[in-house]
Amino acid sequence: MNTPADSSSVDPQPVVPPQLQTFMALDFGLKRTGFAVGNRILRTAQPQGTIAADGKARFEKVAQQLKIWQPDALVVGVPFHPDGAAHDNTVRARKFARQLHGRFNLPVFEVDERYTTTEAHSMGAVDADAAAACIILEQFLRSLP
Repeated sequence: MNTPADSSSVDPQPVVPPQLQTFMALDFGLKRTGFAVGNRILRTAQPQGTIAADGKARFEKVAQQLKIWQPDALVVGVPFHPDGAAHDNTVRARKFARQLHGRFNLPVFEVDERYTTTEAHSMGAVDADAAAACIILEQFLRSLP
């Protein structure tokens, strides 16, 4: 994990080792988790779908996608209030990120995901959760040196 658990926002420039080239982003939600994949070279991402499950079933479906895409690292969107304050879903998303790291032993980076779902809807996305994950990942990729 690249941020301390008590910080109110995420590190805008995480230290990402150069050997990490491919990424899967997850836009965590209580009922649906959108996901996207992308790479460091092109700095682009593609939405891949939504996992409609919770609890253990969510992690089983994430495991299936990890087997397919084999990313070097994961990126998790962490929501905040417009003023940057944390809320209940901030805590949930960070817990999800920690659980991903613990279960799959992959580096996990957090990205401030404020307004990504709104942006996905404004672009006319059919699957707003997957589109939000794509926006999260592209934001992350653009932040890399």
